[in-house]
Amino acid sequence: MAFDAELAQRVREGLYRVSGGLPDEKRMFGGLCFMIAGNMCCGILGDDLLARVGADAYPSLLKEPGAAEMDFTGRPLKGMIMVDAAAVAEDDALQQWLSRCLAFVMTLPPK
Repeated sequence: MAFDAELAQRVREGLYRVSGGLPDEKRMFGGLCFMIAGNMCCGILGDDLLARVGADAYPSLLKEPGAAEMDFTGRPLKGMIMVDAAAVAEDDALQQWLSRCLAFVMTLPPK
């Protein structure tokens, strides 16, 4: 599956704003993932954002507009949320999701 190049650029810029550095990039899940300190922070699958928010934040963030379980394997991956393109069309909304992803990934040890 291809990924939305425009969204990828917005994610790069957004992660730079919140982390102060450019993320590493890796093709995973048929899309593009962004890595911070060797850990997956978020990604793009098609034109949707894949948000890694962790198990604690997962239940409440699933209630956000445009959020859904990441279950393309047939089993939901706890701690990971698919956010549809419309929900991150505005920069402020995308930035909020990226901040959540970064907050979680910063709790993980570097790889």
